[in-house]
Amino acid sequence: MALTPSKINTFTFFNLPSAWWSGVRLKAIDQNRAVTTVKYKWFNQNPFKSMFWAVQGMAAELSTGALVMNEIQKSGKKISMLVANNKATFTKKATARIVFTCDEGHLIAKAIQKTIETGEGQTCWMKSVGVNEDGAEVSTFHFEWTVKVKG
Repeated sequence: MALTPSKINTFTFFNLPSAWWSGVRLKAIDQNRAVTTVKYKWFNQNPFKSMFWAVQGMAAELSTGALVMNEIQKSGKKISMLVANNKATFTKKATARIVFTCDEGHLIAKAIQKTIETGEGQTCWMKSVGVNEDGAEVSTFHFEWTVKVKG
């Protein structure tokens, strides 16, 4: 059974409450693409009247992590997942609803298949791009996910 935005958002409420209370929500997911949103509000702002970088990071990470979780579930195996590294670039103030999209599900699918075949841990860099309501890019995040078959 594939993951749905409703299932992931419920998971977020119980397991990632700071993301949920900050307004991070998964809006869409399929085999290759996940879309999250977060809206600029008083409680997720920085002193410069824009969205705090960490809130953007939570939304961006969820767009990549949901794809990782989806592939793990599809595999039927017990596989650990962890972010080992990340990089971010900020190009514009985030002052409205920001939509983060990751369309690199194929990359994590290959890494998960390889860890299943070899039993060795694998890494995979995935990118999430955040755009505002005008379609202007505000930030880009890269996350290095590690996956490994358990036990």
